[in-house]
Amino acid sequence: MSTAVSTDNITPLQVAKRLEKFKTTIFTQMSMLAIKHGAINLGQGFPNFDGPDFVKEAAIQAIRDGNNQYARGYGVPDLNIAPFYDSYEATLSMAGAKVKGITLRPPDFALPIEELKSTISKNTRAILLNTPHNPTGKMFTPEELNTIASLCIENDVLVFSDEVYDKLAFDMEHISIASLPGMFERTVTMNSLGKTFSLTGWKIGWAIAPPHLTWGARQAHAFLTFATSNPMQWAAAVALRAPDSYYTELKRDYMAKRSILVEGLKAVGFKVFPSSGTYFVVVDHTPFGHENDIAFCEYLVKEVGVVAIPTSVFYLNPEEGKNLVRFTFCKDEGTLRAAVDRMKEKLRK
Repeated sequence: MSTAVSTDNITPLQVAKRLEKFKTTIFTQMSMLAIKHGAINLGQGFPNFDGPDFVKEAAIQAIRDGNNQYARGYGVPDLNIAPFYDSYEATLSMAGAKVKGITLRPPDFALPIEELKSTISKNTRAILLNTPHNPTGKMFTPEELNTIASLCIENDVLVFSDEVYDKLAFDMEHISIASLPGMFERTVTMNSLGKTFSLTGWKIGWAIAPPHLTWGARQAHAFLTFATSNPMQWAAAVALRAPDSYYTELKRDYMAKRSILVEGLKAVGFKVFPSSGTYFVVVDHTPFGHENDIAFCEYLVKEVGVVAIPTSVFYLNPEEGKNLVRFTFCKDEGTLRAAVDRMKEKLRK
């Protein structure tokens, strides 16, 4: 059946006011510039190498086994138990939430405890926590996590904990806040296949929470996407059974890549801040004399041929991030060395 629609007097499409300020993401903008200028993309956090064969083969086998129709809305059986990132504000705005940010500042991006205490009250519904943290690479310490936990228990606050980089914890042990006393029953822990297994395009993730919280998540999921790619879920279940040796090698490889990038950035003249987890490094670009992070990143891609991400997009107050940019080291070693060489040649002070 077809329907004829008159185009007379149609007004431009309207965007809900709460979403008007959200434009094309900085990742799309910088990746397009990278292609235009032939730049090495150390901006967007996707590996330029493929994921492990045993996971890809599991997806292929799932397709051959006929797992090609709708999956259950809350996940295939084999996967059951078992994403401040800039999408947070947009998704919270879609939900009509009132957002209050707690700013993490260099050099160590420590949690400002007193600011947190003054912000949380009996009216606070939930805290969104990300550790290891994108974009800074910070990992929250046991002391910081215990402080957050005690405030949540005291004020009956939920926690949404984004832990997609939990296997990329380099300098300290990752602690899930849900593992702390009194926290499992009030925490939704979110994770993803993409980062740990270099399969970002699969878009497979999961949430772990007690039944009274998963019920709401399932209802929302059912009316947004209904189901996630069926064969990819079966492959994800295989991936999560990877032996410890896989994660040991993963960490070793990423620590080598981190060293190449960090030492290279220091040699170029950046002030480099510590990154204990994720595959990101934040640096201070001000030695190079540009007005702000956006101006510097535009210069870097157009004149130097390297892409970074301006960190002001990660702040509720962009002024807080204007001196910082983020690089990623989820690239092969040759690409990282080539990017450093370009910066040494054209940027070094």
